[in-house]
Amino acid sequence: MASSESCHVESDKTEQEIKSPSVECSPKKGFTTLSTSTSSYEPLETHDPTLNRLAVTMFQKVHEYLQAELTSSESEYQLLEQMNKVTADKYRDLTQVAANVGKGIIELNAKFKSLEVYLEQIDQIEDNISKLEHAAYKLDAYTVRLENKFKALTAEKR
Repeated sequence: MASSESCHVESDKTEQEIKSPSVECSPKKGFTTLSTSTSSYEPLETHDPTLNRLAVTMFQKVHEYLQAELTSSESEYQLLEQMNKVTADKYRDLTQVAANVGKGIIELNAKFKSLEVYLEQIDQIEDNISKLEHAAYKLDAYTVRLENKFKALTAEKR
């Protein structure tokens, strides 16, 4: 490590300080390190217990918050997965219904084509009935006129 060699300025250091280059290369002691950290943590210094307790509490709360966020996201993804499955099942059912309706339409079209000849005959019969009905009305009107003439002639003879 180049940083530990550059930090050995004095040759009368204790063996523990030589083994622990992070301690002897501390920014608090005026030495530069390769780290860009602005932390004030020094491994061998005593720290304020209140600060430690608050830091631990903060990390626990952050942990709980992040855990809740992940759990919430996981629950949302599970809900979306269930919704996707239900939607896929629904569309599968609708596809089956549409296929059955398509088959029904094909069957009805085939039946209609087979009955088309008979339907044309029914239309022709209906036209003939209309003509016959019209002829019957004319005949009725003629017979009424004829009857009136007959009554007029019989009334004159008397």
